[in-house]
Amino acid sequence: MNATQFAAPPRIEHLHMQGIVKRFPGVLAVDNVDFEVKAGEIHALLGENGAGKSTLMKILYGLYQQDEGQVLINGQPTEIRSPSDSIRQGIGMIHQHFMLVPSLTVAANVALGMKSSRGWRLDLDVVSRRLEELSLQYNLKVNPNTPVWQLAVGEQQRVEILRALYKNAALLILDEPTAVLTPQEVDDLFRVLNKMTKDGHALIFISHKLHEVLAISDRVTVLRDGRRVDTIPTEGATKLSLAEMMVGRPVVLEYKKQPLQATSERLVLQDVSALSDRGDAGLNGVSLSVRGGEIVGLAGVSGNGQRELAEVIAGLRPATSGGIQIGGIETRGKSPSVINQLGLGYIPEERMIDGAVKEFTVSENFILQDHGRQPYVRGGIFMKFRTIENACREAIKQYEIKTPGTDTPLKSLSGGNIQKLILARELSRNPKVLVAAQPTRGVDIGASEYIHQRLLAERDQGTAILLISEDLDEIMALADRVAVMYEGRIVGVVERNAVTVRQIGAMMAGSSLEMVE
Repeated sequence: MNATQFAAPPRIEHLHMQGIVKRFPGVLAVDNVDFEVKAGEIHALLGENGAGKSTLMKILYGLYQQDEGQVLINGQPTEIRSPSDSIRQGIGMIHQHFMLVPSLTVAANVALGMKSSRGWRLDLDVVSRRLEELSLQYNLKVNPNTPVWQLAVGEQQRVEILRALYKNAALLILDEPTAVLTPQEVDDLFRVLNKMTKDGHALIFISHKLHEVLAISDRVTVLRDGRRVDTIPTEGATKLSLAEMMVGRPVVLEYKKQPLQATSERLVLQDVSALSDRGDAGLNGVSLSVRGGEIVGLAGVSGNGQRELAEVIAGLRPATSGGIQIGGIETRGKSPSVINQLGLGYIPEERMIDGAVKEFTVSENFILQDHGRQPYVRGGIFMKFRTIENACREAIKQYEIKTPGTDTPLKSLSGGNIQKLILARELSRNPKVLVAAQPTRGVDIGASEYIHQRLLAERDQGTAILLISEDLDEIMALADRVAVMYEGRIVGVVERNAVTVRQIGAMMAGSSLEMVE
């Protein structure tokens, strides 16, 4: 289908979501929220997890229907019952996880689900010509004939934007659009977004990265507990003021770290290789060490071997070559249980798959690693329930875990409290080495602040910490050294105070440190 076959939607000069209410069983997800966006502006939507951001935008895109309230476009009430309705009104959405078919070309992905201008025959040549026009207009360089699987992450995002523009989207919702981009790719994206607003598009920008919100948006709306806290001009706002609006209390965004007191190497990887789930090289000759009393941050765009590295260290994925030592003892080939006993603490990337059992209670999850060992059993088989209860209660108090009790099913807790419980369990075992993979992914600012402070306290007590994160702000705030992964290799290890975010970003794209200095 070519662009002329779309009935051009009316220009969206002003969109107003008025008095929106959305209820789910037992939950008031959106409570009488007003939200508006105008042509030519970028309006940022902020809030902690569960604040109602995604629900509100899914209503606007037609994935949910509101229980109360209305959507007005250019002052006219408009019913949006499905994404098709939304698209016809000129509203597009770029999801955090791209909705592309890897085996198809760029043009085929854009044309997918649309009628051809030639009836039953394909018109991908027509689609390709229009995409080339849009690519030139918005500087979104991409070859329409290239299969999506051959594109870098930043290029795939361009395809998503081109697809929305192809469908004449006058308003575009961007959900965490920079989550998997390097700093340089973020700069490229922002240039595109600014060009779109100059051409009259209205943009809604959802992000948890406060510095990006301040850099790109014109106005900011903050949601908390399903309600709108306020809408303010971005000019004059600060990271601290926005964070406090989101949380409802003062927060700490910059940490005072104690001087580094590193000891001997606790974790050593020497020329480690491993296969990915696809059967190709997930790790390719990785060598890295972490000393006691330091945090080494592992940076990289998602999918460059970070997950494989964490699982190899934890014994969850076999290494095909190389050596791994914890406290001087070779652990390659040993079981996860043995590796834990040798001093490894592990906070996995997927907490509900590898880190906890949602049907188990809080106390059962707390002793998940040590349920068969002292001090929780007697005689090797009899559980010491009072000891378990006391230890769990102490952890709940110490780590500020919000739960009705120790016998509460884990699935009843919020993501942040589940992550705090996993952190409490791993640190209560006094590990020599802690591998923290995406420790604050999906948790709110308050929980993130607490987790960061606990990691720094553990560093000061002499634990060797490998912090694996796709959030460069997190790595720059906590790490003493930064290692960068690209396509399963370590492309450089640098002192945190001797490197800039832009240099790390270039390394994340495959450049060596020598090339970016």
